[in-house]
Amino acid sequence: MKKNKIKKALVLSALFLGPLIFYIFLSLGIYHHANLPILTEKVENVSGSVSFQNHFSVVSFLGTDIDKNKGGLFNLNEVIYKRYRKSLYFQSVLIAPKGTEIQVESLKMKLKTYTDIENWKFVFMNEDEIKSLFKSLDSPYTIKQDLSSEYVFIIDRELRLRGRKDDEDTENGRLYGYNMNSVNDLKNKMKKDIEIIYYQLKKSIEKEKRFKRKI
Repeated sequence: MKKNKIKKALVLSALFLGPLIFYIFLSLGIYHHANLPILTEKVENVSGSVSFQNHFSVVSFLGTDIDKNKGGLFNLNEVIYKRYRKSLYFQSVLIAPKGTEIQVESLKMKLKTYTDIENWKFVFMNEDEIKSLFKSLDSPYTIKQDLSSEYVFIIDRELRLRGRKDDEDTENGRLYGYNMNSVNDLKNKMKKDIEIIYYQLKKSIEKEKRFKRKI
């Protein structure tokens, strides 16, 4: 009889503690992944009607031959832009060399046929400005001779480059940018990392609301 009582108590304890332990481990996992690392403290801002300040910017470099990057832009649109285009502070900033305005207009017309381009922000810069901006990312990548890059970057509201310090596919674990020619890279890395940024934002807004209620 005593053994049955002990057994019953153990079963009840397991039923009660099991979900609690699972929740604790889940919470620890979320906390561990809830802070997307800052890799570069201060990225140059862009001037004019578009700014990185106070936005979560997905930044790409189109180069002088924009047709060459259409495949990557299509991937970016399908995997990232369509999902986040209406999210708070989100924008996709495309850096293009001055002199490519006609190519960009042609690209816009094509994009409009399958997406809302309201938060596609095109910025025209001269060669030196583009190189300076790219250099300020302080990444291990080099911009190509035509001023393009297959990598796309996340710049936060405080002009900081965000990425990973524990990436399994890089030699030192640091992931500064995401290859837009790789759907796998965008889907399994960039999308998850943007989710973390919005998780952080949500928690920050909730904390601010709690603080205001106490006042």
